[in-house]
Amino acid sequence: QLATINNGNPWVCSAWFSFDDNLNIYFFSAINRRHSLEIEKDSRVAGAIALPQAPQDQPRGLQFEGKAERLTDETDIAHARQTYEDRVFDADTIDKFMAHKERPHAFYRITPSKFVLFDAVNFPDNSSQEYRL
Repeated sequence: QLATINNGNPWVCSAWFSFDDNLNIYFFSAINRRHSLEIEKDSRVAGAIALPQAPQDQPRGLQFEGKAERLTDETDIAHARQTYEDRVFDADTIDKFMAHKERPHAFYRITPSKFVLFDAVNFPDNSSQEYRL
């Protein structure tokens, strides 16, 4: 889940994501979607990534806050695209979305400034850890 803000009004959306070794998070979205438009006005975002779980499972995932930006540099786009092709969509699917006439897509990078990791499975005595970047 990704949260954006516009004039003090929060919005949450679901997004497929990828990541790199520098802890950047990437997502791919139509440039005319509400969250994409809001990022253009205010780059502050927050989000949550949770592993699928049933009520009897121990919670595992992370929460983050940081800044998001639409990628325009070709090197940055190629890097984001590679992380996405490795994890989410193949090259043909990405090309189709990028060329869509009514909803062209772009890559966005989230640079987190803070993570909160919660993992009651591996750290049952201290299941929430905060990390500032």
